[in-house]
Amino acid sequence: MRSRPKLSFLFVTLCLCACTSKQVAPAPDGATLLQAVPGADRAKYQRIQDMRNWRNPYLVIRTDGVGLLDPADNAEIVLKPEEVLDRLAQLPASAWPYGRVVAVGENGIRGSEQDSVTIRRNKGIVGGILQGAHIVIEWVPSAGAPVRRSKSLEDIPHN
Repeated sequence: MRSRPKLSFLFVTLCLCACTSKQVAPAPDGATLLQAVPGADRAKYQRIQDMRNWRNPYLVIRTDGVGLLDPADNAEIVLKPEEVLDRLAQLPASAWPYGRVVAVGENGIRGSEQDSVTIRRNKGIVGGILQGAHIVIEWVPSAGAPVRRSKSLEDIPHN
């Protein structure tokens, strides 16, 4: 008889343990993970003239999404705009020598006015996503676009 209450107690305890669900913390999103990358250090990249020397992530806004250039494989990985942060967060720390900054250019090839509209829309979406994640954007002119240079005091004629 004595063993019956012990068995009942053991059974109830096991049932309670089995019914208790453990709360699993959700995996952090890309924006949260990217905060581990140090802030952008403009001194490390401000003098880069040739974008072939750029060492941080480089994105290309396209009509069909966003291309992430992978210099190791000399390949372009096409992503949806909403996938960009998660993909950037997967990059190793060595992919961020200038800190939390990415270069972003546009695909200069457009077949129609609709392509231009789509690229502008994707550019706005990606720009908002990156800024929301506190990632500095270095906008790169597309091939064939004029390079705009801001004037300094030395460029202004003095009379």
